[in-house]
Amino acid sequence: MQTKANDFSKKLIDLILPITFQQFMLALVSASDAVMLGRLSQNALSAVSLASQITFVENLFLATMTIGLSMFAAQYWGKNDRVSVEKIFAYVMKITAAVSFAFFIISLLIPKFFMGLFTNDTILINGGAVYLKTVSLSYFLTGISQIYLCILKNSGKAVKSGVISSASVAANIFLNVVFIFGLWGMPKLEIAGAALATVIAKIIEVLWCITESLRKGNIALKCKHVLHCDKRLTKDFWKYTFHVLGNEIVWGIGFTMYSVIMGHLGTDAVAANSIANIIKNLIVCFCVGLGSGGGIIVGNELGAGKLDTAKEYGGKLCRLSVILGLVSGFVMFLLSPVILKFSDLSDTANNYLKWMTVMCSVYMVGKSVNMTVISGIFCAGGDSKFGLFCDAVTMWCVTVPLGFIAAFALKLSVLAVYLIINLDELVKLPAVYRHYKNYLWVKDLTVKTMKTEE
Repeated sequence: MQTKANDFSKKLIDLILPITFQQFMLALVSASDAVMLGRLSQNALSAVSLASQITFVENLFLATMTIGLSMFAAQYWGKNDRVSVEKIFAYVMKITAAVSFAFFIISLLIPKFFMGLFTNDTILINGGAVYLKTVSLSYFLTGISQIYLCILKNSGKAVKSGVISSASVAANIFLNVVFIFGLWGMPKLEIAGAALATVIAKIIEVLWCITESLRKGNIALKCKHVLHCDKRLTKDFWKYTFHVLGNEIVWGIGFTMYSVIMGHLGTDAVAANSIANIIKNLIVCFCVGLGSGGGIIVGNELGAGKLDTAKEYGGKLCRLSVILGLVSGFVMFLLSPVILKFSDLSDTANNYLKWMTVMCSVYMVGKSVNMTVISGIFCAGGDSKFGLFCDAVTMWCVTVPLGFIAAFALKLSVLAVYLIINLDELVKLPAVYRHYKNYLWVKDLTVKTMKTEE
């Protein structure tokens, strides 16, 4: 029993800590953008924040593909079936590269159209369009690098994945300073500088990922698997990943509606919401790390046929998610005075931000549990349908319509509207707990595959 506990602790440290650090570093880029652009002007901060909704939409697709890839790669890796891991990696890379290329072209050609969806402020539209045109190539590069980083995490190279991603982030932050403010003889590019820094950092990340994959013993992208897909494996992939895609679309569009609502409540509301989201993303990265790493741990055990061990690990991860949520919320509450001290916002925006951070502290508990259970444990066993149903009900039957009514019909205060649109993670908790106890997620997805091959 003690050996099993030690084994879980080791896997927790080897997987979750590197992934958490990686997520923290990624969130740090947005934070650095906010701090530096906020020094230029509140409008620059707000414009880039709204433009980044395009990044958010792409990330929904990337989340779908990485969750689907992890779902199968973790289980096949646990079964020591390297060939199947290579096949699913190649297929997911092909699909992701094609869709990411489309994001690149669209952002390059019609940036003002997308900005007009989020705000009617001409200054914000023009500033955001400059950012989108300059940053557009990074959308294609990000699609490639994220799949490489995902396969590294699922094939025993979580630390290396974290190192590559963190180095890219460090380069991004350094180049932000150089290009935004025009240091060391470089032109002062302001908003365009933040975008250019992102593109260069992503080029570094992609080249490093490709180089790492070519090392002996690592999972590499093989042309034969890209050109000739395993039809049975791809069919199984979409059977379980399709619900993840639906879930991401339902959740993502709903979350984007939150930005639309806040975007029409004035620049003070947009700026405060931007800072609150950045801080929330910095703190929530610990919850994301637990969910992502926990999903891989559970998936490895399920793929190895150790269903009872996977069930036991799931229980431990649930308890950890509650503790982590409480700690994360407390940390955010403690950081609130520091955040207000260093945020260069108007008095009105500062007042909004103060109360937004308090609300986010409570939100953290629900987010931690839901990230770990829905995105991690459930998806590890292919139980992806529940997440789609849960978000469809909580967001589209509760928070989104109530948010629009509160903002545009009842014309409630900015803070009242913000409270309503942040209730979704708490509303779904009872249903998540009940579904977890059904144990429908305790499933080996590779059994059918192995029997077919035999």
